Amino acid sequence: MLITDPAFYALAVPAALMMGLAKSGFAAGLGAMSVPLMALAVPVPQAAAIMLPLLMAADVMGLAQLVRHCDWRLIRLLLPPGLAGIGLGWVLFGWLSAPAVAGMVGVLTLAFVAIRLRPARADAPPPSRALGRVMAVLSGFTSFVAHAGGPPIGFYVLPLRLAPLAFSATLAVFFAALNLSKWLPYALLGLVDATNMATSLVLLPLPVAGVWLGVRLVQRVSAKLFNRLFLAGMLLTGLKLLWDGLRGVPVLASMLGLAP
Repeated sequence: MLITDPAFYALAVPAALMMGLAKSGFAAGLGAMSVPLMALAVPVPQAAAIMLPLLMAADVMGLAQLVRHCDWRLIRLLLPPGLAGIGLGWVLFGWLSAPAVAGMVGVLTLAFVAIRLRPARADAPPPSRALGRVMAVLSGFTSFVAHAGGPPIGFYVLPLRLAPLAFSATLAVFFAALNLSKWLPYALLGLVDATNMATSLVLLPLPVAGVWLGVRLVQRVSAKLFNRLFLAGMLLTGLKLLWDGLRGVPVLASMLGLAP
């Protein structure tokens, strides 16, 4: 009933801690690496199912500490298209291979980082609401298939120059709603079973500890450093996901010497 392989826990423990830190808003881009890291030991769908209760536990703790700082105008803009992205992920979940999803998210994440690293004009206008809706759909989709929704939505929200706590709180509310909406589709896909839920229960204290630590770190860093940490997390996430995608395509993996 419970996963007992020590190799799994060697990867799942840091993945769960990393996810908790990301849920707090600290080094948020790293949260997208949690499922790929755990998926080195179990299949991607199983890793996503095990991670879902951990995400919900971190959501509850994060909301308790951050919800009063949320920008509700942004939530009203982003949540409906985000839920549409969840629906899209559900429809396509059985069609896309795990490496295809990983590679796609990796390329998009690296593109976001490259654009964000371009020098910005001081008088540059904020990104459009239309872009926000597109990024929210993409975030919902990648959140459903790999719990990797942070980079797309961060690409839109980060240039809005919210205070770190407002940024963290808004994303906490956004992803809490998305994660809650995943339970029924995951159950219908057969991913909510006794083995996965028992394993989640064993790992449950780790994301809670990560959120607690991350919230305190967010309160002690400047907005400039916070943005740099977020982009660094996105860069590492993009590289890891692209690597996973390339390894999953036999021809490319052979050409690049990445075949296992």
